[in-house]
Amino acid sequence: MNKITILIPVYNEVNTLEQILKKVEDASFCGLQKEIILIDDCSTDGTKDLYPKFNDKYKILYHEKNQGKGAALRTGFEAATGDIVVIQDADLEYDPVDYEPLIQLILDGKADVCYGSRLSGGKPSRSFMFHHLLGNKFLSLLTNILYGSTLTDMETCYKAFRREFIKDIKIKSDRFDFEPEITAKVLKKGARLYELPISYYGREFAEGKKITWRDGIHAIIALVRFRFTD
Repeated sequence: MNKITILIPVYNEVNTLEQILKKVEDASFCGLQKEIILIDDCSTDGTKDLYPKFNDKYKILYHEKNQGKGAALRTGFEAATGDIVVIQDADLEYDPVDYEPLIQLILDGKADVCYGSRLSGGKPSRSFMFHHLLGNKFLSLLTNILYGSTLTDMETCYKAFRREFIKDIKIKSDRFDFEPEITAKVLKKGARLYELPISYYGREFAEGKKITWRDGIHAIIALVRFRFTD
């Protein structure tokens, strides 16, 4: 394995996109060649005006209308050519340096999929909004009950995949229910799935956070749905 694809779904992140791209550029990702793909989900806040600055350093894909994170990632997975594929949000909640130990487990042949857990301790973590913390814990518990797993943080952004393992998985979810869908499908496929602790610098709604309690309801529905369907 010599190449990694970093998928960055982007929607109205004009204030943070350049900063997170610098962090991605500076992180080593175990020395792998980087393919950085931005999927702009019809941003309207001036984010698109930043793209000419990047001088074709990144592959930039566009949605003509806003479809959601899952749809953006579906577009990104179809375009990915790396041996390993990882997901990076365009805000500053997660630090790309935390990806290295997750990737190493795949490079060592121990894992097909590796999640970075914000809830397993051992790394800096900004205090969660209380209802988000409860929601995350409940969704992870429900995942474990339905799929016989032992995950602590199913809803984490940081997910690393061996591309050969997931290339045939078809994603149907358009919004934040991507997280339970991909988790359901890799677990049903028998993934060697590991978790490692990561840092978390969560933001609040006033700072641009987009996920709401409605997305939690959709996640529950997705977990149950994909337990019994493809």
